[in-house]
Amino acid sequence: MNTLNPFKAPVVDSLEIRVLVDSRYERFLPKASHPLVGIEHVGRIPGRELSTFAAEWGLSLHLTSAIDGRTGQYILDFGYTPEVISRNFDLLDIDPARINGLILSHGHRDHFGGMDGFVHAYRNRMRDDLALYVGGETIFREKWITEKRDGDNISWGAIDRTSLRAHRVATVCCPAPTPLEGPFTSGYISRNSFEEVTGGSLVLDDHYTEAERAGRLVRDQHEDEQATCYIVKGRGLVVISSCGHAGIINTVRTAMAAANVDRVHAVVGGFHLGMAPLPYLQASLREMEAINPDVIVPMHCTGTAFIEMMRERMPGKLVYSNVGSRFTFGA
Repeated sequence: MNTLNPFKAPVVDSLEIRVLVDSRYERFLPKASHPLVGIEHVGRIPGRELSTFAAEWGLSLHLTSAIDGRTGQYILDFGYTPEVISRNFDLLDIDPARINGLILSHGHRDHFGGMDGFVHAYRNRMRDDLALYVGGETIFREKWITEKRDGDNISWGAIDRTSLRAHRVATVCCPAPTPLEGPFTSGYISRNSFEEVTGGSLVLDDHYTEAERAGRLVRDQHEDEQATCYIVKGRGLVVISSCGHAGIINTVRTAMAAANVDRVHAVVGGFHLGMAPLPYLQASLREMEAINPDVIVPMHCTGTAFIEMMRERMPGKLVYSNVGSRFTFGA
């Protein structure tokens, strides 16, 4: 690894990842266990028996780490709609006053769509100096998607920066690895593997090219996408990839280089392999086996085909997720 890297990643004693929003909720999941991660699935919600979690296409995680008795809490991404994240947040009885900050992995609506409503609902109960950590200024560009039925391009919207200012949420751009109170952000995800940038969204070309002057849309290269990472004492690196548009292997290896570590304890989140062809999946699996994490927790856009491949080839590492689930790494 790069011994000249000046960045020093924080080290935590423990990490808890709580699933606020994902596309699956099953109330009757059996109890699960793993020697290297605590697993808690939530079925019946004590005291709220007449209510239930909601699921939707999107992702949001509540992250809690501890260092020498001090805790750091972050909300990573916000799902597609404010109704779902706010409902599940309340059912899990999370205290907004204890949240240190907000993190946004990239500018797709299934990750920022619930943010404005969530902030509006809870801002008056949060710390005064609340900040949103993003990968770069390009995250605020309007995104477009192509309607498959007729080929028209339709707007997928943009993050409401004016609303963030009105709610006194500072914006901090993190194009390079940035330490927070427990986690660190990966910075720009290097493109060094066989992987292609995926995701399908379009943006206006912002490099003063002929395409921009003509108002044409170009493929989004997700320059602002970032991973959220932790080093858990005695265990190693935990990499949380909300979508992995730049490639899940690129994402993990970028985090390893930033933290200057060789040992990956866990890879968690979306791997964006749901639409990938078989040869691409096989290459991704070989690279994941070479990285050899202790635990893999696929979510969101990973895709059932890749999950099944991991179940067959890496069964001792695979852990299934569910809305409301809590995963504990470390002490």
